Amino acid sequence: MQLERLEKKLGYQFANRDYLEQALTHRSAAARNNERLEFLGDSILNFAIGKSLYDKFPKANEGELSRMRATLVREKTLALVAREFELGDYLKLGAGELKSGGFRRESILADCVEAIIAAVYLDSGIDKAISCVSCWYKNLLNETNPSEAQKDPKTRLQEYLQARKLALPEYEVIDIKGEAHNQMFKVRCKIEKFEDVVIGVGTSRRKAEQNAAGQIIQKLALKD
Repeated sequence: MQLERLEKKLGYQFANRDYLEQALTHRSAAARNNERLEFLGDSILNFAIGKSLYDKFPKANEGELSRMRATLVREKTLALVAREFELGDYLKLGAGELKSGGFRRESILADCVEAIIAAVYLDSGIDKAISCVSCWYKNLLNETNPSEAQKDPKTRLQEYLQARKLALPEYEVIDIKGEAHNQMFKVRCKIEKFEDVVIGVGTSRRKAEQNAAGQIIQKLALKD
């Protein structure tokens, strides 16, 4: 009954509900978990969103399309989609993840969305998987446009510095904590003629660098 409620929220009924069960199972809960499905779902999601953007913005160039796609498939956006379906209520987590609030963690929610996309693909094929992604992302796609705001913080910072003929930023990993499957990175970012020490954090080096770049952009905006 619980999975039937989730299927209604997803707008898709599984012929083989085992796929959905596996997609909802975190690695902390069982050996048969959603890691492989997440890998497959990530590829399908990137294609589905890429195709939607290609069709929606016939005049957008490759860079604009890439930036819009990156915004739509990033962890934060996927977690937003997951919360709309209240996926946290359906996740199967190990005791440790339950205690630490794993059902609220963006990385776990995002992985689950990708796993469900793969589950739909395995259950009904690529056309149905793409159709589900388009439906789930309908509002987000309508709000998306190839504007400056779609550029990620590192790109925006680099362009800011280049326009002023300043050296590119230097990123340095200063700390990594946690086990291999749940790490937290700390990155220091330094730029020319800027004395403030900025530390970015994230669940990957790339995300930590983006976090640091975003902080510097905000500080630079106050000084300009």
